[in-house]
Amino acid sequence: MDTLLIPIGLIYFIVSGALFIFGANFIYLSWRAWREGGQADAPPPLEDRPMVTVQLPIFNEMYVTERLIKATVGLDYPPDRLQIQVLDDSTDETVKIVRRIVERLQQQGVNIVHLHRQERVGYKAGALQAGMASATGEFIAIFDADFVPPADFLRRALPYLNEPDVAFVQTRWGHVNRRYSWLTYLQSLAIDAHFMVEQFARSRAGYWFNFNGTAGIWRREAMEDAGGWKADTLTEDLDLSYRAYLRGWRGRYVRDIVVPGELPVSFSAYRRQQHRWSRGSLSCALKLAPQVWRAPIPFAHKFQATLHLTGYSVHLLLFILTLIYPLVALFTAEYVRFSTLYGFAYLFALTSLAPTIFFVVGQQQLGRPWWRLLPQVLALSVVGSGLMVNTVRAAWEIVRKRENVFERTAKFGIKRRQQDWTVKRYQLRFDPIIYPELILGLFSLYAVWLALSVASYGIALYALLFGTGLIFVALVTIWQTTAVYRNRKARAEMEQAEKQWANGQELPKVGETI
Repeated sequence: MDTLLIPIGLIYFIVSGALFIFGANFIYLSWRAWREGGQADAPPPLEDRPMVTVQLPIFNEMYVTERLIKATVGLDYPPDRLQIQVLDDSTDETVKIVRRIVERLQQQGVNIVHLHRQERVGYKAGALQAGMASATGEFIAIFDADFVPPADFLRRALPYLNEPDVAFVQTRWGHVNRRYSWLTYLQSLAIDAHFMVEQFARSRAGYWFNFNGTAGIWRREAMEDAGGWKADTLTEDLDLSYRAYLRGWRGRYVRDIVVPGELPVSFSAYRRQQHRWSRGSLSCALKLAPQVWRAPIPFAHKFQATLHLTGYSVHLLLFILTLIYPLVALFTAEYVRFSTLYGFAYLFALTSLAPTIFFVVGQQQLGRPWWRLLPQVLALSVVGSGLMVNTVRAAWEIVRKRENVFERTAKFGIKRRQQDWTVKRYQLRFDPIIYPELILGLFSLYAVWLALSVASYGIALYALLFGTGLIFVALVTIWQTTAVYRNRKARAEMEQAEKQWANGQELPKVGETI
């Protein structure tokens, strides 16, 4: 045990210190957002109507594609200045559905094309880049399949691109199914905080922030100058944003324009989404952080960009803490000197309140009674910590140099609580990651018992939160997986009905309609 004292103490001090830095920065961004929250952007006047290409990248999205296309066609913009590209990489009935819709719109005189790729080279980034070959717009607007752009989107967002050095405009995500379940509600709190606090504060302070992949507009010149879309990471939006910054461009964030999107209703789908985002962000950090530090920008901008790129490493730090908590608890009980070191680390750990402050300020900025949401905010923090193994898996895949495979987030066209997503297709297979989550969760509960036995109450508290989150995430995944299995007969009936619908027939009444 004595031989482990110094290395464990050093690891604990470094990890706690890193968490302190991330936590302090979250508090700083929350303060900036709160301070400047009442200040609205004043867009410059839109002097003309430039040519705009709207790109709609889709892959097996039969439940939401029609909604997306209808909303896009309904944009309040001169038809002769608007081109719509449906970038379809689908391998199922979505292809037939899109083809039928597009042909009907073309007959009505709508400038819309259906670009279907037989091979999904480069995934979403590849589809977007392929579409650029026939794009006619000076500006490129992008909407993912699960988003519903409002009619006035282009008219309100384009003025922010009047300044010639602005590469892109990012608007705020809304939610079409915020109240569907506890999962969608907690996700909405996290996304609200990201856009109302982080994106807003970074933008107002002049720090680098990213295009979020959808609900925004790019200047074509900036995209081409930055090298276009690349598929060497799973977050092509973050990658292109930073490459544009490195070329001297800047971004604009507009929080007053809201584009509703569909939140994942399946925990497995949510887990997959977070896995893709974490792996992509960490890959971008390895790729771009050295270039950021060589760039001729102020130190504060470099520091903020680094924290931005490495944000998901918080989960890796929590994972390390979870593993060493039992030893830390024993050392603090037996060694007075280590207790002193622990005192410093405990002070650092006070910034664990940072996520709560972050989420609360997000709701406060939206004018909601944030004091009523404290239980939900705390629940979100616990659930978030339960995804640490998910992020560790993503980091391990980077270390192993595993091939980047873009795994889409399943969307079911779910809005009302009466709708049952378990009878629809696009269900994910059982994820064996629940086993290490359960093991680590039980290990954390053991750390709780051990810490309480030596009166190390701080460690007991954090170990309890982490253990609860890990076990909860695993159990919810198991419960939803079994629900999907139990409804396999109804899902088979629904699939047959969907095939008829894809061929142009009326969808029979089987469970919930599309």
